[in-house]
Amino acid sequence: MKKMLNSIVIIIFCTIPLLASAQNSLPFQTDFSIDELKKRREMVMDKVGKDAVVLLQGAASITGFEIFRQTNTFYYLSGIESGHAYLLLNGASRTTTLYLPHRDVGRERGEGKVLSFEDAAAIKQLTGIDKVQAIENLFKDMIWLGYLRPPAPLLYTQLSPAETGTDSRDELLNGMARRAADPWDGGATRESLFKKKLLSNFPQMQIRDLSPILDGMRLIKSATEIEMIRKATQIAGLAIIEAMRSTKPGIYEYQLDAAARYIFFLQGARGQGYASIIAGGTNAWMGHYFRKTDKLKDGDLVLMDHAPDYRYYTSDVTRMWPVNGTYTAPQKRLTAFILTYRDALFKHIKPGVTSTDVLKLAAAEMKEYLAANKFVKPAYQKAAEKALQFRGHFQHSVGMAVHDVGRVRGVTLQPGMVFTIDPMMWIEDEKLYVRIEDIVVVTESGAENMSAFVPDTIEEIEAEMKKKGVVQFRPSVSLPLEVEKK
Repeated sequence: MKKMLNSIVIIIFCTIPLLASAQNSLPFQTDFSIDELKKRREMVMDKVGKDAVVLLQGAASITGFEIFRQTNTFYYLSGIESGHAYLLLNGASRTTTLYLPHRDVGRERGEGKVLSFEDAAAIKQLTGIDKVQAIENLFKDMIWLGYLRPPAPLLYTQLSPAETGTDSRDELLNGMARRAADPWDGGATRESLFKKKLLSNFPQMQIRDLSPILDGMRLIKSATEIEMIRKATQIAGLAIIEAMRSTKPGIYEYQLDAAARYIFFLQGARGQGYASIIAGGTNAWMGHYFRKTDKLKDGDLVLMDHAPDYRYYTSDVTRMWPVNGTYTAPQKRLTAFILTYRDALFKHIKPGVTSTDVLKLAAAEMKEYLAANKFVKPAYQKAAEKALQFRGHFQHSVGMAVHDVGRVRGVTLQPGMVFTIDPMMWIEDEKLYVRIEDIVVVTESGAENMSAFVPDTIEEIEAEMKKKGVVQFRPSVSLPLEVEKK
């Protein structure tokens, strides 16, 4: 026994330095290899040419108590998660320089290690970046690139709004429009201010938008990216399953959100990849219902559309299920139609076709299905026929953002594209909305449904809902608490 205790003590003391080393290690991602990061930067330089440079601005430091998150594009090219970082790609010399602020010792004492200029040697080893400079050297280096001696090289920078977490470009642009409409606000974007500052310092510069180049690159996912999205999808699916199990009449929509987020954090996600849509009854009629404040009612369906922010990648999975755990006959018919439509769409996805081809072929199959399986209610039949004309079932790209950059509708599909298939229908008279959403990756020979493991059939969902969920194991308590004084 004594020998065993001595062995345990030795193991503990041998482990302590390893733990300390891990806690003090440099904060840098481990998902993407140096070669993959370098290949991305080289591809950018190939596309802009030898007479151009690229200057990319990273995210600003967090001012509150939130956790810093780099912009998607800056992370995509460097893997660096430090605020106020800049990346300069020189098309002529084929070199990359990273500019970082100096070390903030006081901040690191309170928050932990942050990569700074003083870590230059280690950063070059971690990223394959050629040079690391202090941020104050950026202006001088740009002068030496030849901006004071014509002709100045073209300068590419990102002019589209940068995504930094639970946002997507389409929503950022909508937000910009609402802000511009406010005469008391109307502030400029960070990108427009950056462009203005560049032109004020270097008026001879010709500035081009880097966004289309990066969008095209991000559209085709690498094998590593696909695995990241697969993991995010698996976490999303586990969260939806936990929410199914936790659903009972009388609980609140936000309690299903709590069950799902528990799974997110349990699996190492940073949080949610976008604001969750958890909508009971007619709340589902609103496409992006975020409030989650209502009680779930017996007899209603509930919709959940939710996915995590997992190491800068997300997913987009949706399921609907009966609040009481048992489908009614009309709910069964609607669900069967949506599932059959989903399967018909998947059948025709492969490289070389377009979304138009897929929708046309699937709609033709579903017309035959409807002819053989008519709805009893005319309103349901009309809604189903109208759904076959809707083009939005073939939705958006998914990757670093839930509505990721790059077009998938109206373009020829290629291996490595990841997007959603999202069949849906609306029944106006009852304010009833029904849909399912799955994640597709286009392969060399067809398509894979990465969310196929998530229960979707009537039998699978009803069986899952017979199990207890975390909300039942750890139910909420009434507030305020009644605390006995000692």
